[in-house]
Amino acid sequence: MSRGTGAGYDRHITIFSPEGRLYQVEYAFKAVKSSGITSIGVRGRDSVCVVTQKKVPDKLLDRSSVTHLFVVTKRIGLLATGMTGDAKSLVAGARAEAAEFRFKMGYEIPVDYLAKRLADKSQVYTQHAYMRPLGVSAMFIGMDDEHGPRLYKCDPAGHFVGYKATSSGAKEQEAVNILDKKLKHNPQLSYDETVQTAICALQSILLEDFKPTEIEVGVVSQADPNFRLLTTEDIDDHLTSISERD
Repeated sequence: MSRGTGAGYDRHITIFSPEGRLYQVEYAFKAVKSSGITSIGVRGRDSVCVVTQKKVPDKLLDRSSVTHLFVVTKRIGLLATGMTGDAKSLVAGARAEAAEFRFKMGYEIPVDYLAKRLADKSQVYTQHAYMRPLGVSAMFIGMDDEHGPRLYKCDPAGHFVGYKATSSGAKEQEAVNILDKKLKHNPQLSYDETVQTAICALQSILLEDFKPTEIEVGVVSQADPNFRLLTTEDIDDHLTSISERD
């Protein structure tokens, strides 16, 4: 990427190439895709769900310590796709932001405001030479008292927006195409349909049937507005329902 006409322009975050590109920011996006993980988020009528692969690179690792899903507040969850070290930094920043908001305002931070604040910080990282963009894409899920379930995605460049369904990681575009087809016929999904649509979309793009231990699923619903991770038993029930339906 830095050869030819762009030679040398990737050595500094704030220098544009003659084509108007910031190579260091593009490298951050590339880091998300090269992580080898694909993540999917789906928003239903009264719930929102995020699903990601759970890859344990070493048999000696404790599986319970490997995760891409993080609790920010009791009611807001974060799914990080990309470099794990950068994800830890992003999660720490999100928790600090939420805690400061709770201390100052006296109530829990709205999920859209949290996503905006983290996006603002990520955007600042593209402006200063003493920082570098975080190589991680973050999905925020939570329940809004006025608008119901919310799903937001923030990218390394600091762009954030709300979604009905979205994806990030290695096979992002393939997942978006599948989700577009699935939600065209039934945009108002129930809780079970929301979870199973997300899992089914991930299975479709990776062309494999998962075991319950090979994926992580995080959900928030109106019945239970607290962010929680589904147990392997719950995931197995949904996988069984998907296989019986197909």
